[in-house]
Amino acid sequence: MPTGNTDLTRAVTDLARTVHTVPLVDHHVHGAFSVPISRVRFEESINEGSPEPIPPWMTQFDSQLGFAIRAHCAPLLDLEPHAPADEYWAARERLGEAEVTRRFTRAAGVGDWVVDTGYLGGEILSPPQLTEASGGRAHEIVRLETVAETIAAEGTTSGPAYADAFRARLAAAVAGATKDPPAVTVVGVKTVVAYRCGFDIDWTPPTPGEVAGAATRWLARPGPAPRLADPTLLRFGIYAATELGLPIQFHTGFGDRDLDLHRVNPMLLLGLLRQPTIAQVPIMLLHCYPYHREAGYLAQAFTNVYCDVGLALHHVGVRADAVLAESLELAPFAKVLYASDACGPAELHYLGALLWRRAVARTLGGWVVEGAWSAPDAVRVIELMGAGNARRVYGLERGE
Repeated sequence: MPTGNTDLTRAVTDLARTVHTVPLVDHHVHGAFSVPISRVRFEESINEGSPEPIPPWMTQFDSQLGFAIRAHCAPLLDLEPHAPADEYWAARERLGEAEVTRRFTRAAGVGDWVVDTGYLGGEILSPPQLTEASGGRAHEIVRLETVAETIAAEGTTSGPAYADAFRARLAAAVAGATKDPPAVTVVGVKTVVAYRCGFDIDWTPPTPGEVAGAATRWLARPGPAPRLADPTLLRFGIYAATELGLPIQFHTGFGDRDLDLHRVNPMLLLGLLRQPTIAQVPIMLLHCYPYHREAGYLAQAFTNVYCDVGLALHHVGVRADAVLAESLELAPFAKVLYASDACGPAELHYLGALLWRRAVARTLGGWVVEGAWSAPDAVRVIELMGAGNARRVYGLERGE
């Protein structure tokens, strides 16, 4: 702890400089919009919980996230902070989606994007396109459910052959890094079992017979785009993914309305986390809010469990400091990562980083001023959470 007021001021200044300049690794993110969007589409995209249009008697700008956009994003559109929503939207349209994306993704200060490509498809930038727009490197995450649904849509696999077909297709997807510059490497996989059936299921490894039977029933369902929601096949995919040794991301907590929030508390994963096979790979708990304290406990209790507070920080806006501080109550600091879960509006790619940096600077800086932490310890933890932990877990430190 610095002894004099001058030394303390210098230490806090150095801490703030570190947190606002460290190149982040956004370990869970999607692309920004690649096509022009309407204001209606924009407002729908900053409302995480509802798939319905915004009613005509309200605007989604009147929310914590909407206020944060007007406060912090307006200057990047050459406006004053807190510019009215109509002025903000007019400036955005005047610049165009490509320029808006370039400004916000570059201002985020992200060195590496770890991109989930399993959502929105052609509406958003691909990892190579995100690399070009932002100036940072992009890496890819493969969705397990997308692999399964691709197999089913092709109609070439029978139930008894499903397990081998899934393993082969998953291995090919992971190995299939893009060769065209900028090259993109697959560094992990993700499951959205939270959306498909929740976590309150049997987590024991399914037998080959159970997988074959479930696959036979699922593949026989009519329709051109079968949606995987069978618990047996979902947990089979997770266990199959462990054979690759890559990190497995789990959506937990806050998300769209089509999940049952009370069924995606990460504590319901205990039956899975206690399986010896699962203990061999990193398990990445995404989002976590409002169960971020439970996620912190799991990160403390299990060597292979990591967590973040993801998209919660920009959705809670001015309350980001409190949520960030709560996420650090139990979790070891080598197990906490930065993520934005930004998808669509490029404002989210920028705000996720900005609000994380501000919350970390205020929270850790306050602990330094109180004498609870030393400034060097705070700087070290900032570098771990902002980039170092993700580089280690996803193998980015090897220059992949």
